[in-house]
Amino acid sequence: MQEEKVILVDELDNQLGLMPKMEAHLKGLLHRAFSVIIFNSEGKILLQKRASTKYHTPNLWSNTCCSHQRQHENNIDAGKRRLKEEMGFVTDLQNFDSFIYKVKFPNGLTEHENDHIILGVYDGIPKPNPEEVDEWKWMCINKLVVDMKNNPANYTAWFRIIMDKYSQSLIKWKSQ
Repeated sequence: MQEEKVILVDELDNQLGLMPKMEAHLKGLLHRAFSVIIFNSEGKILLQKRASTKYHTPNLWSNTCCSHQRQHENNIDAGKRRLKEEMGFVTDLQNFDSFIYKVKFPNGLTEHENDHIILGVYDGIPKPNPEEVDEWKWMCINKLVVDMKNNPANYTAWFRIIMDKYSQSLIKWKSQ
């Protein structure tokens, strides 16, 4: 099976080319990505604990799912694809915002992403893929923010950035 490719982008999210995912992470090149955040009707966020077999940040709590858009795939279609692959369900999604971050991991890989945040609502029971997800839970956003401040090492870097930068906007979005 051919290695998945990521979309290399500039600071304005203009596509520059394609590169195998691991090569882009080894070189720390800026590429397009997305983070899906699912709320339930009570306003809680669906978190996943990344599988212990993940190539980086295993066993850490994170947003509902995340990955990389494929060539000619828009954010919403990519989010729905990955939501089904990781969490076993699909729901309506909408674009929220995007931000650029760069984090180097102890294993030598670097995430340098233009991360597009995608939001949705779902009240069912996820059926996560055990190759992707070890655990899942619903968590109140205010409790999540406090726990991240007290236990930052339990969460992925990009999810900490999202919650630090957008928690108040996410609360407003959910209450609409």
